[in-house]
Amino acid sequence: MKLSEIVPWGRSLAEYQLMFSLTDADLSQNILGCGDGPASFNAEMTDRGYTVTSIDPVYQFSAAEIRQRVQDTYEPIISQVKQNVDRYIWKNFANVDELGQARLASMEKFLVDFAQAGAQQRYLNESLPSLVLADQQFDLCLCSHLLFLYAEQLSLEFHLASIRELLRVAAEVRIFPLLQLNCEPCPYLEPVIQEFSGAGYQVQVLPVEYEFQRGGDRMLKISLFK
Repeated sequence: MKLSEIVPWGRSLAEYQLMFSLTDADLSQNILGCGDGPASFNAEMTDRGYTVTSIDPVYQFSAAEIRQRVQDTYEPIISQVKQNVDRYIWKNFANVDELGQARLASMEKFLVDFAQAGAQQRYLNESLPSLVLADQQFDLCLCSHLLFLYAEQLSLEFHLASIRELLRVAAEVRIFPLLQLNCEPCPYLEPVIQEFSGAGYQVQVLPVEYEFQRGGDRMLKISLFK
């Protein structure tokens, strides 16, 4: 898959639980969702009484404007997936059409929630690598489908600065996936591991129960030694 820019593409709470190996204890923490875009994760978590703050520059736009962006990018993404079906694991989704419907359903839940009065307190227009958030404001940061995935658009320096910033605002950072858009391993992974291991963090590459990109069944977990 080739994309010229980062696109809005939403995922569900169930997917987040699998992508990040989230336990009940994890869900009960104060969570920062980085690059959530039009995911339904925040909406579903809020409905269940959990605490999530999502950050993404797409939140500068209205619900109607985000809906239009989703509609503009939907067909190009789905058509590329159809051209490369062998690069994906069809376990969570039976086929490309089911994938597309699941994505639209997640994004619709997000849009309904985002348009509600007061929702902007949970959806913040923030952009890496610099966040207007307090030190250690969150227990856990989940970075979904941004770092490593968009290696062609985002440099190694951007990755290092962004992860440093996420570790400033959260006690633990989990990143998924570790593959690029073309389903190839990201060349930034090893430099990132070396950088933060050397800085005194516990850095782990852990298997997860989610795999859509073929070979994309691992997450990166970074935290201070306890």
